Order: sequence, then structure tokens, then C-alpha cells
Amino acid sequence: MLVLSRKVGEKLLIGDNVVITVSKISGNRVSIAIDAPRDVSIQRGELASEPVAMRSAQQGGTAAASVHVAAHHA
Repeated sequence: MLVLSRKVGEKLLIGDNVVITVSKISGNRVSIAIDAPRDVSIQRGELASEPVAMRSAQQGGTAAASVHVAAHHA
């Protein structure tokens, strides 16, 4: 596992088409912005480990737990 330190506004590049930017740090919480193609699935870790049926029930019958990120390239 690679561990990196970043300040607000600094970025991490993953491959050629994913950019993660630290957008806010407040106490022990970090907000990040993710710029990725639509076909890249992005999920919070705690959701990825839950069975799909459980997520579906918790979301009122919707099994989609991934975040759809709109590409925003400069």
C-alpha cells in the first residue's frame, strides 16, 4: 500500500485519466474531488464490502451504490 500526504488543493494522479484532489480538511475528515471517466466505478469502501442485496434494501430498491463522476477536464 502506498501512503501519501497531501495538502488542500494538491492532487494525486492515477494512471492517465483519474485525478484526485484534496478539496477540504476539517478535523479528522477529508473531502476529496475525483475526476475520472464515466466508465470508472467509484465506491466508498464500506459500501463495496456490503452484499448487493443489502445495499439495494437500504437504498429503497436501488442497487447502484457507485458514485457516477462526470468528467471535468480542463
